[in-house]
Amino acid sequence: MSRAKPRPAPADAPGAGDEAVCHPERCPCTDGNCTLSRTARAASPDAAARDYRTLSATEAAVNERLAGMALDMPAMAAVSNVYRAAGAIRNHVEHTVLAPHNLTWTAWVVLWVVWIWEEIETRLVAAEAGISKGTLTGVAGTLEKRGLVARRAHPDDGRRVLLSLTPSGRKLMTELFPQFNKQEALVVESLSADETKVLAAALRKIVVDLESGPASA
Repeated sequence: MSRAKPRPAPADAPGAGDEAVCHPERCPCTDGNCTLSRTARAASPDAAARDYRTLSATEAAVNERLAGMALDMPAMAAVSNVYRAAGAIRNHVEHTVLAPHNLTWTAWVVLWVVWIWEEIETRLVAAEAGISKGTLTGVAGTLEKRGLVARRAHPDDGRRVLLSLTPSGRKLMTELFPQFNKQEALVVESLSADETKVLAAALRKIVVDLESGPASA
């Protein structure tokens, strides 16, 4: 039996006031306007069944490919798992807590940065979010159209731009972050409290070391 092909998302993603007829638990939708981001749709169970390679299968393929090479395998495994875990977490939260609000991971991080700093220059938002200035311009423009962020010229230099959350943006973050945090807790639920603290401390140390500059190239 052939599967019905999902309808493509509209060119302009629906705003918060549009009727949400697409639900994460039955993504990809076969009717109506899809309110999920492309990343969330790609993370759907159907997509995963087609394209996903398990961690064990990937590890086996890597070990076979690198057999006999003089490498620091524990370091490679640690960095590889950090990267893979980050992608899995991103897909998970986009498909669950962010999708109903039509937010991508990048948009969420931008909102988070601006929420924390209250008003912050765009170049610093890009640096904090780990994205390019060009990417930020597009994301900030979309969030501004949705009434979640506001821009104003820097009082000391009109060429610089400051971002802040609107009342709607602050309301969204206040209501949404507890839901996001529940997903964070779900992500680490297989770890003990001590393991979670050790993991957080170890990852923080990596970040601090890299921000300070690696000791050796």
